[in-house]
Amino acid sequence: MPNSIITATGSYIPALKIPNEYFLSHDFYGPDGKKLDKTNLDLIKKLEEITCIQERRYVTDDLTTSDIAFMAAERALEGVDRETLDYIILGQNLGDMKADNARCDMVPTLAARVKHKLRIRNPYCVAYDVPFGCPGWLHAMIIADYYIKSGDAKKILVIGAETLSRISDPHDIDSMIYSDGAGATLIEATDMNAGIVSHVTRSDTLNELNLLTLGQSYHLNSNGNQLYLKMRGHEIYKYAVKVVPEVVLLSLEKAGLALSDVKKVLIHQANQKMDEAILKRLFKLSGTRDIPEHIMPMTISWLGNSSVATLPTLFDLLQRGELNNHRLHSGDIAVFASVGAGMNVNSMVYRMP
Repeated sequence: MPNSIITATGSYIPALKIPNEYFLSHDFYGPDGKKLDKTNLDLIKKLEEITCIQERRYVTDDLTTSDIAFMAAERALEGVDRETLDYIILGQNLGDMKADNARCDMVPTLAARVKHKLRIRNPYCVAYDVPFGCPGWLHAMIIADYYIKSGDAKKILVIGAETLSRISDPHDIDSMIYSDGAGATLIEATDMNAGIVSHVTRSDTLNELNLLTLGQSYHLNSNGNQLYLKMRGHEIYKYAVKVVPEVVLLSLEKAGLALSDVKKVLIHQANQKMDEAILKRLFKLSGTRDIPEHIMPMTISWLGNSSVATLPTLFDLLQRGELNNHRLHSGDIAVFASVGAGMNVNSMVYRMP
């Protein structure tokens, strides 16, 4: 049975840098429609304290999600014959949204649009989207692994892309968390003892279904036809800190590995304090409180939370040597983990080729 290895990566980091000071002039309201009584400066300081976000990236008005997905794909496919791709799988949740019209446009699929932009003629290169919340890129990786291990495919392009700035309520303090971005990975079949070793996915929908939804603006006088991303942050935090470590340990157990074998833990960049709490509980559950320095690379302080794009972007920057004190070498074990709307959680164990 062939294994699945990542042979190339690419990402698109939008040009517009949005510092926290950008939000000083916003009017923020609560879920009850009442204006928040704290000053914007206090609100910004509190959110930065919780998330460690100092800056995020937004796309320019002329770009959509499929555009930046294409840009990330182009970088991952440098020097690759794109006609040899068997699949293009794109993790995304909200479709293409224009700057002047944030309606979600998902027909045709964004993956099909990327294939078109790549000018791929091969009709047996199948392109489709995976809407799976923030874990969408990682779930697309898992799907790609199934295709390769079954012998159905040898080369698959997996992309994660989102433009959350287009769906952010300007009157909701949580809008400061969201950002835009795209990351891509090329997955190929190999006989090497490397690549994707194991994965575990979990969905909780009984009590957790509405922790992340689309809803109306907190400013009651805003356009009632526009829906925005809404989340119950405190409940998501508690859920993630409890469930993500359990899923990671299950994936390691499935791989026959221990946490002590892991060189890097790559977690969806949703909230730095939350990721640190996840890591702390992960090591506690494994029976140790000593967390190795530099085991968890982070980009959220300057890139924000770009949903499905955080993990592939993080891995691309890591592979290109653009993250200080973070390197992966042949034989190293990395664990990828994500959590998001559904609620969905997944984890993938990967051995570097």
